[in-house]
Amino acid sequence: MSIADVDVCVVGLGPTGWAAAHRAAAAGLTVAAVDPRPDRVWTPTYSCWIDELPAWLPASVIAVRIDKPMVWTHAEHRIDRPYAVLSKPGLRDALPLDGVEVVTGRAVEVHAHRVRTVEGATITAATVVDARGLPPVHRRPAASAHGIFVDAERAAGFVGEGEGLLLDWRDENGAGPNEPPSFLYAVPVGDGTVIFEETSLGVPGGMSQRELRQRTVNRLRAHGVELTGAEPNEAAHYPLGQPPPSWRHRDQPVPFGSRGGMMHPCTGYSVAASLALADTFIDALSAGDHAVAALWTAQARLVHWMRMRGLAGMGRLTTQQSRAMFESFFRASPREQRALLSAHDDAIGLAAVLVSTVAHTWPFRWRFDLVGWTNRNRWAA
Repeated sequence: MSIADVDVCVVGLGPTGWAAAHRAAAAGLTVAAVDPRPDRVWTPTYSCWIDELPAWLPASVIAVRIDKPMVWTHAEHRIDRPYAVLSKPGLRDALPLDGVEVVTGRAVEVHAHRVRTVEGATITAATVVDARGLPPVHRRPAASAHGIFVDAERAAGFVGEGEGLLLDWRDENGAGPNEPPSFLYAVPVGDGTVIFEETSLGVPGGMSQRELRQRTVNRLRAHGVELTGAEPNEAAHYPLGQPPPSWRHRDQPVPFGSRGGMMHPCTGYSVAASLALADTFIDALSAGDHAVAALWTAQARLVHWMRMRGLAGMGRLTTQQSRAMFESFFRASPREQRALLSAHDDAIGLAAVLVSTVAHTWPFRWRFDLVGWTNRNRWAA
């Protein structure tokens, strides 16, 4: 099988690749897409701040809306910024691949203008978009998480209807002072269950699923939630800090989504940012412009660099230090919080909140760990 001379060939049909193919076709480009299982159900839980979603998406992509999500550090904080858990069927329905030639196959050769699958299909294109996700973790700073889906009625005493817990740093997970830190993330997902997910961010090589599951169980027990053992679970383990492609990135496939540096180094979120940037990306391709340059301006690269410094700082803190650092961060202004959590190119706002967070982390000596003057390799194996 051969498909010749399409405008765009997208390799990988996760949410970001699917969105790139959809928006390219909607812009009038001829599009092919390659994936070994294009009809598979996306398994991860996808969430975002509602204001991150592009205006062209319908409200049906939102499974659960949380108007004021919670954060626990030394005390409870309510974030006055609506948050959403996305509906995976709703998101797929909002991104129809009408007119897209979908090829079922595993890509073994991915070049700037040609893709070949192990099954023997060949596609040639003006631009090949690589949306296959992230490489292995190895010893890179990682996001590791283990989630357990609990019936919402049983979980109501911990996370009630309309509530969401984005970061819970309370001492309830059983971790010792000399063990890498982790926090709880708990949100309803729209199917009558709440996911309780113990999460580690920034530890080199990540943490084991066994340890994270035990910490999740400990937290649930602390709130009177006992498990039957039959609850579904979700696991995540992926590298943080995938770099953006070089401005000199020519004669190669164009990476998009998490593979193209769009995963937030400090949070592990990538889907909403990729959706929001899809039209910038496709507009550049349609105009014959350099898509990497359109996505990765000097300001955007500076933001990524500063976030990488934040990731390095997080990855060497203890639980107590992490709690103090996040306490400092969530006292920042809404604009400063958005600059770190969401904005693709607000370098001034990000610089301000990074300086403010370090300056207000207490005790004073903990700031040395945060900036890397002491304990630089605390959790490195």
